[in-house]
Amino acid sequence: MDPFRNRRDPDRFQPLPSAPNSMPLPSFPQRWPASESGLTLRFALGLSLGLALILLSGCTSVPNPPTDWAAWKAKRLESVAGTNGWSTLVGLFWLKEGSNSAGSDPTNDAVLPAGRAAPHVGNFTRSGDRVRFDAAPGITARVDGRRVEFAPLENDRSNAPTRLSLPPLTLVVIERGERLGLRVRDPESPARVHFPGIRCFPYDPAWRIEGRFEPFPEPRTLRVPSLIGGTQDYASPGALVFEHQGHPYRLDVAVEPGETDYFILFRDDTAGRTTYPSGRFLYVAPPDPSGRVTLDFNRAYTPPCGFTAFATCPLPPRQNRLPFPIPAGELKPEGHP
Repeated sequence: MDPFRNRRDPDRFQPLPSAPNSMPLPSFPQRWPASESGLTLRFALGLSLGLALILLSGCTSVPNPPTDWAAWKAKRLESVAGTNGWSTLVGLFWLKEGSNSAGSDPTNDAVLPAGRAAPHVGNFTRSGDRVRFDAAPGITARVDGRRVEFAPLENDRSNAPTRLSLPPLTLVVIERGERLGLRVRDPESPARVHFPGIRCFPYDPAWRIEGRFEPFPEPRTLRVPSLIGGTQDYASPGALVFEHQGHPYRLDVAVEPGETDYFILFRDDTAGRTTYPSGRFLYVAPPDPSGRVTLDFNRAYTPPCGFTAFATCPLPPRQNRLPFPIPAGELKPEGHP
């Protein structure tokens, strides 16, 4: 499974493939010593090979990294700094029942970035779990490349969420529990234009750990808190058991609809010091026929909330808090307390 691909728009994956005909990935300065350099690769977003090698140096300092390591890092970078990455988010507005006005004028319910939208672009009408957009006169709005004056909008829990284009902005309706919101993206957002790269520990094979999957007698619901309040529920068929310094530890897994890899939300003793304070995310392939799994903590990554104030991340459950540091994977983003 590609952990940064997703047909929807939740806060753990790359939300959508990179949009064509948009601004390419910005060039990142070399700003850290080798052990904390940014992750990148020369791929179809416009980085030079020389700069890519510089930025890769701190995260590839191992004689034999996994064969998919470079490709994994490239996808990870694109999930944050690509044309639909988390750094493009410029707004999140929760919809009330009934009509919600939108535009750059501060009197609107959803105030879009000044200079990037008309004073009034239209209205979003919520009726229960349904949302309809009606464009204001003279506004160019498109869905799937087709100009529309109005459109029903499928939210991100759908297999095919509606992407409403109000150039240069793109809007998607998200559902979080009983709440519906408008998530707004701009491929030329200041956060993306000035994105400094992703910091990480050097790859350390010692943190690629063999473990085993222990199924629960009956599948459970893993209920986790959310950064915006409330909870999110996941199916949880069991736990991953591994050893560290001779002691066994367990991590409850989450399984998402239509996916096979296990989604792990965890926190360790680096949190708030060198890594993101709330914890990190990790994907683990399902067990082999004997029940064995591999936990590669070098692929532990920062939740989207580490890069934007407009994400709604789930938080690690209490039982997934590990009482020791894991100096592997991503460091907390630059400038984060």
